[in-house]
Amino acid sequence: MKRLLLAWAVTALAAAGAAVAVLELLGGVLTGPRGTVMTQAEARAALATLPTPAAGQDTPNPAGAAPGKVIRTAGGTVLASCSAGLVSLRNWSPFQGYSVDDPEPGPAASLIVEFDREEGEDVEVVVRCQDGRPVTG
Repeated sequence: MKRLLLAWAVTALAAAGAAVAVLELLGGVLTGPRGTVMTQAEARAALATLPTPAAGQDTPNPAGAAPGKVIRTAGGTVLASCSAGLVSLRNWSPFQGYSVDDPEPGPAASLIVEFDREEGEDVEVVVRCQDGRPVTG
């Protein structure tokens, strides 16, 4: 009886050890890369090193794409571009406390992005093209 109990305990320990080893090997695949959480100060410092266009400044033109314009509002930012007189939304990002409900990316003569506020007034942005560049209004 003691032998059976001892064999069971050794088998259980070996199985647990094998499971831990497999999880250690697959952990990165299953849970993503290991890392540490940045503090707010570290995140700000990392973001400060990234090039960002000023409000209304054209963004880089990758691989011949139409130049874009970053439009900053109280509810969030919109990145729009013009091509053949039609505006397209390339990206939109609501600020904290706001959301966006499925805006049409275009292309179209004009497009609307509505930043819905959880509490308070919503912010509506109408974007169109003028002289080949995105404008609001």
